[in-house]
Amino acid sequence: AFRRRVDAGAPLRPGAGRLLAELERAGVPFALVSASPRSVVDSVTGGALAHVPFAFTLSADDTDRTKPHPDPYRTAARRLGVPVASCVAVEDSPDGTSSADAAGCVVLVVPSLLPVEPGPGRVFAESLEEVSLATLRDHARHGRSPAVSPPSVPS
Repeated sequence: AFRRRVDAGAPLRPGAGRLLAELERAGVPFALVSASPRSVVDSVTGGALAHVPFAFTLSADDTDRTKPHPDPYRTAARRLGVPVASCVAVEDSPDGTSSADAAGCVVLVVPSLLPVEPGPGRVFAESLEEVSLATLRDHARHGRSPAVSPPSVPS
């Protein structure tokens, strides 16, 4: 069932298409860093995300250790040719956030299914609809400052 859903193409999260297009227009390189196996990453990027001009994709098969270890994000920064501290990782999971955080990235957390704890260098947004290239540049410029609290969740 999972494989059929992947092959059918997962929809982008609201705001993701606009943000990726904005990055592309500005000439800002970006990569997909995933804890999924290469076969899943290739299915997704060959299907629903085929139009997205990733500089490259990294899967769980491309590093010795995957998320939550820092290796995937360190590898991505090296391949992009930029210091890891100048990277903004957009994450939605605790393991992904821990990985980017441990690597030294600024982390923009847009929570999905599992909650992510606040921490230094982590900024939270409720949706990618409220994120722009200017937002990402601002976070990169301010670096790993004290945490900006996650949005409150109505009870």
